[in-house]
Amino acid sequence: VQLQASGGGLVQAGGSLRLSCAASGRTFNSYTLAWFRQTPGKERDIGAAIRMSSGSTYYADSVKGRFTISRDNAKNTVYLQMNSLKPEDTAVYYCAAGRPILSNMDDANLYYYWGQGTQVTVSS
Repeated sequence: VQLQASGGGLVQAGGSLRLSCAASGRTFNSYTLAWFRQTPGKERDIGAAIRMSSGSTYYADSVKGRFTISRDNAKNTVYLQMNSLKPEDTAVYYCAAGRPILSNMDDANLYYYWGQGTQVTVSS
């Protein structure tokens, strides 16, 4: 199983980036795919998650209204559209796959597979 994240980079505050996570090695229709983010010395925190079967989504309060997670089941790919980026969004963003229940989609311990991470840097 492989999760390949891409799309990170350097952007000015107020700008936009789109992350992609391509999953391979198995069918992910029964999984939840999520984007977590991590800064040095801190734990990985949820950004957003989406259930591949139903499209149900979860967003951290810090990204609501600015980030949108979407999926393409045919391509086993999840996207994270990030708008109105802030310097505090700077982090390594990790794609993850698991089967948490809806009320626990923010729990990193419930995700089995992780991608390699992609750096997002937002300058002020």
